[in-house]
Amino acid sequence: MAEKQKILIVDDDSNIAELISLYLTKECFDTMQVGDGESALEAFDSYRPDLILLDLMLPGIDGYQVCREVRARSQTPIIMLSAKGEIFDKVLGLELGADDYMEKPFDSKELVARVRAVLRRSRGGVEKAPETKDKIVRHTDLTINLTNYSVTCQGRTVEMPPKELELFYFLASSPGRVFTREQLLDNIWGYEYIGDTRTVDVHIKRIREKIGDHGSWRIATIWGIGYKFELTPQEA
Repeated sequence: MAEKQKILIVDDDSNIAELISLYLTKECFDTMQVGDGESALEAFDSYRPDLILLDLMLPGIDGYQVCREVRARSQTPIIMLSAKGEIFDKVLGLELGADDYMEKPFDSKELVARVRAVLRRSRGGVEKAPETKDKIVRHTDLTINLTNYSVTCQGRTVEMPPKELELFYFLASSPGRVFTREQLLDNIWGYEYIGDTRTVDVHIKRIREKIGDHGSWRIATIWGIGYKFELTPQEA
């Protein structure tokens, strides 16, 4: 029998945490519940979860800081949970490295669907992405390897969370082709994403910051439409 995937539930409302645990246990996940940020970090080391459901408003260390500390040492997927629905809060959570963001109250079926989708992405594989035999895209001074989730740019290894790498791979696999934000959400997130398309903008911004400028290629913004991976004439 396959080992159950482990979900760490971090929420100071024990009723909500228990309800989430019931949803996930019913779907054959193993769960652990903690009620504050310090306990979350301790449980992360001891429980070694496959995914973290992280409330933002926690006593002591808040969810944002927990996300920072987890991201500093691991790419374990994180879904943030919050009653805050403002774009600023969503963008901040994503910029800190969260893989998804859900507003409270949420539907139990949507929560389970998002957990499964994020876990699926973390194990690898961009659904609907252009096919390459070895899942490696190469351009001048750039290698994106979707098999082992690595990026090498101008001789250095660039660390990227799964969704950033999948988005970069997807664009670089089809140089010159323009994708709308909605198309990118559909292809990378792999399900009907209920959220703001600014999610794509945030991830593009983070990729650009990490890879810097290059004379042979770039991620170009097509104003009012979306993005494309653009080659200069010498490489094209």
